[in-house]
Amino acid sequence: MRGTGCGGGPRRARCGDRGDDGAVPSTFVKRAPGAPPGALAAEAAGLRWLAAAGGVRVCPVLEVAPDHLVLERVEPVRPDAAEAEAFGRHLAATHAAGAPRFGAPPPGVEGDAWIAAAPLPMTTAPTPWGAFYAEHRLRPYLRRAVDAGTLDAGDARVVDRVCERLAAEDPALVAGVQRPARLHGDLWSGNVLWSAAGAVLIDPAAHGGHPETDLAMLALFGLPHLETVLGAYAEAAGMTPGRRERVPLHQLHPLLVHTVLLGGGYAAPALAAARAAVAL
Repeated sequence: MRGTGCGGGPRRARCGDRGDDGAVPSTFVKRAPGAPPGALAAEAAGLRWLAAAGGVRVCPVLEVAPDHLVLERVEPVRPDAAEAEAFGRHLAATHAAGAPRFGAPPPGVEGDAWIAAAPLPMTTAPTPWGAFYAEHRLRPYLRRAVDAGTLDAGDARVVDRVCERLAAEDPALVAGVQRPARLHGDLWSGNVLWSAAGAVLIDPAAHGGHPETDLAMLALFGLPHLETVLGAYAEAAGMTPGRRERVPLHQLHPLLVHTVLLGGGYAAPALAAARAAVAL
């Protein structure tokens, strides 16, 4: 989740890399020699699923191997307001393409997927969004964080209160979702590349989910022209009242994943997000 440059992952060619002769290559290789079995294939399937929506452009996959992906190289540019506005509209179209259910993986992916180096549970049967988010996006990472000692029992009780209200489909928490959206699933700013043709998505953890989850992830580490993106999205798809207040709820999952993968430095932000959700 915290990778930078093209494609994320442990080792990869960066967008600006040049060959030995100084030429800019037309492809780049995301290398992940320790990737779990099927992880890169799932990532490639997610890119193709997002591309099929006809919304935001994604980085085309040219080759899939167990330890690497070959992707079309994206020449980065500085984004402007017009590109940000287009990104917002196109993201709304991607979300609107939908998914079979909350927690549905991309076609061709069986079982769970991955978000960075952490398993990402998927579903096999229809589940209301609140129960899905509690049981498949919050509790698995809460348990791992508690087991690792990065969250204590008191912290866990706060997150559990959020999960209990989600499972009960509390309207204050589950507002803004009617049917599963087609999510990128790890849409922090480092996974949005800006090219001369507009925004290009990389490194998805794609699945069916709540559209506000992607929007909240964009805000987590900052995105250029974020308010323009959100304004264009709202014009295209609408926004349910209270979206801004629900941002911490939707950021709680990535913050718990960060707590599991990167340690206690993310425990306080995760707990703050949980407390904000409890206050809704």
